[in-house]
Amino acid sequence: RSSVHGATPSRRLQNGEAVNRCLWRSAHTVFHRYRFLFSSNPIEPRPPESAIAHNYACLRISRVAALARMVTLQYLLPKKLLTQMAGAFARSRSGAVATWAITRFIAKYGVNMSEAANPDVASYVSFNDFFTRALKPGARPLADALYVCPVDGAISQFGPIEGDQLFQAKGHHYSTRALVGGDAALAERFTDGHFATIYLSPKDYHRIHMPIDGTLSRMIYVPGDLFSVNPATAQAVPGLFARNERVVCVFDTARGPFVLTLVGATIVGSMATAWHGVVNPPRSADVREWTYAPGQVTLKQGDEVGRFLLGSTVVMLWPRDTICFEENWIPAGAVRMGEAMGSGFFD
Repeated sequence: RSSVHGATPSRRLQNGEAVNRCLWRSAHTVFHRYRFLFSSNPIEPRPPESAIAHNYACLRISRVAALARMVTLQYLLPKKLLTQMAGAFARSRSGAVATWAITRFIAKYGVNMSEAANPDVASYVSFNDFFTRALKPGARPLADALYVCPVDGAISQFGPIEGDQLFQAKGHHYSTRALVGGDAALAERFTDGHFATIYLSPKDYHRIHMPIDGTLSRMIYVPGDLFSVNPATAQAVPGLFARNERVVCVFDTARGPFVLTLVGATIVGSMATAWHGVVNPPRSADVREWTYAPGQVTLKQGDEVGRFLLGSTVVMLWPRDTICFEENWIPAGAVRMGEAMGSGFFD
């Protein structure tokens, strides 16, 4: 008797057997090619002919090649000229052009304007006005903690300082002395201490705030390069945060000295502090320093320290046995200004 599909039962049986054989051969091939996935022996070597291993290798080679091209390009590009040009545009009151650039930027990076004190894009007279925008009152409440996070961003690295060495990325370290501009006496105060590095992405809020009450004693401008400070570059450029242009702020606190460093980067037009205003430009080839009398500049926890006119990174230093970081802190973890960052080491 014919089926609705025009095939006899015998023919359907044969077709079914053919399909089953095909499925079995496919399953058999997959199992033997990828048997390492199902092996009860965790140290069984992965077959060299494995397609997965081949794909992984190709993907890794592709990523390494892309990173190498990106870093090589950064060495070759006129970074300071590009940064000066970007800074000039960001400062300019260019009306409709600034509004267009701001609108494109918000769309590209997913900037949350609902928390801005002024969400009206057209009202910002320059790109810098938008980039350093204030937030609505209460948008970043301060946690009940000894140390609160000073910025919005992503944790790059944090933990103990090993002697004078800070961990940047796998295979890369740099010294506290290099970070603070060569001042050996200042660097010595943080031997075997603690550090934290936080990266501010383009979409983040770009004002920096005090993590603890403190009194400013020194500010040091350290000239340097202008590499990008994104995570990929941090993995490839040795001593990145100690070779880029930076502003080192030294505070005295009830728990000892504390350093908050603003690290510049490609396209970061300038850095400004609440007590000084714009620090750079002008850019100089020499280290510049300002000293402050006790009590001249005193900031409470949560007060604004400064801002990036286009984004970058902050690096913080504490002496030994000063801070115990929050348990939920992990590298690459997202953080927001005002969240608990740590408690006293012996609290």
